[in-house]
Amino acid sequence: MKKTESIALTQPVTRALTSWFQALRGTLVLMVLCGALYPLFTVSIGAILFPHQSTGSLIERDGKVIGSILVGQPFRTPGYFHGRPSAAGYDPFGVSGSNLAPSNPALRQRALATSEKVVKENGVAPDTIPVDLVAASGSGIDPDISPEAARLQIDRVAAARGLPRDAVAALVAAHVQTPILGVLGQPRVNVLQLNLALDKHSAKTRLR
Repeated sequence: MKKTESIALTQPVTRALTSWFQALRGTLVLMVLCGALYPLFTVSIGAILFPHQSTGSLIERDGKVIGSILVGQPFRTPGYFHGRPSAAGYDPFGVSGSNLAPSNPALRQRALATSEKVVKENGVAPDTIPVDLVAASGSGIDPDISPEAARLQIDRVAAARGLPRDAVAALVAAHVQTPILGVLGQPRVNVLQLNLALDKHSAKTRLR
């Protein structure tokens, strides 16, 4: 075989290997940049600028983590404000809605049962119940309720704790969060933060 023919045969192989090594090198560079350096950079910046939020917005009491302001919890006793119903059982690892269509009879039955429970617990008329106390959220772990939903529960909570209604109402008013920049979102009340403030207020009242 002539030398020129040998070179002609090896050139395609050489070009293929060169292209393969270039692709491999590019893949490794992108893996390091996008899979390691960029996430490390963004996580570090987040931890520096938003130390509380970057760790899950956790809430501690007496040195123990008791929840997060981002995750709803089930409060069922009369002395606490109750959050939205949950189709996920308030499981942060199984967030979901009910996925029931508005035409599904099961959804209507559940809404009616929840409405009857709210009426019984709070002694209010069915037409005064805010929708967020009846309808589950899409995530199943919504930590907030509307100010109207919180105000509806004031009488029940005050009676259960033996506190003046005005004192409980003042706590609710103090925990109403306005929309971000005045336009993003709706006014809301974080149920966990409100209940913790309620515990603190009750403890101070007992010490007097």
